[in-house]
Amino acid sequence: MTLRPVGILGGMGPEATILLQRKLVAAVPATDDQDHIPLLIDMNPQVPSRVRHLLDGVGEDPGPTLAAMARRLEDAGALALAMPCNTAHHYAKAITDSVDIPLLNLIELAAEYAARTLGSGGCIGMLASPAVQRTYLFETTLQTRGLSVVWPADDEKMLAAIRKIKTDGPCNEGRETLRVASKELVAAGADLQLVACSEFSLIADSVAAEVNAIDTIDLLVQAIVEFSHAGQV
Repeated sequence: MTLRPVGILGGMGPEATILLQRKLVAAVPATDDQDHIPLLIDMNPQVPSRVRHLLDGVGEDPGPTLAAMARRLEDAGALALAMPCNTAHHYAKAITDSVDIPLLNLIELAAEYAARTLGSGGCIGMLASPAVQRTYLFETTLQTRGLSVVWPADDEKMLAAIRKIKTDGPCNEGRETLRVASKELVAAGADLQLVACSEFSLIADSVAAEVNAIDTIDLLVQAIVEFSHAGQV
């Protein structure tokens, strides 16, 4: 059995990368070590701040750093790339332009799932960073599939929760913010909610009760497993 290795652009944040690894281990019905997905992980918490660059308009462009990470992973033998950070997908072109292997694009995966689940005319509620909202990262992809998007009203509270989780890990303050925002999206008419920030992925079980929600990290896990197993001989 040959499984194709996948390179992970990690460290944004470190806990999200570890969460991806845990989910990948759980996703494989393994009977031995050799059954698991081979991963090459560049755990680089020193990637320049995406929020500072996109929201504050200051700081270093993360694109060149991400491109260098992608090249290292390709040189090390990765046959595809994955990145468990939604906001960093704003720089996806810098990554794909630097290598000859595909990026399993989190945004495209989420849009494809939403389109399959709801069909044209569905409404997506976004639980994500304000930086993602500012750059229309999901809107552009979702709207081409006939889907509309709604956001929580208080983006400063969402950003504060993300920063709190980066500092303290999963915490009651972050959970309450996510729960309130999720309820707000239900009231706004969302048919499906996307947990589209890897900090929120750490507390994805805190969305409002009985909400139709999907964590984008779970979609990425599925794509990694499918890509790796497609190389079996």
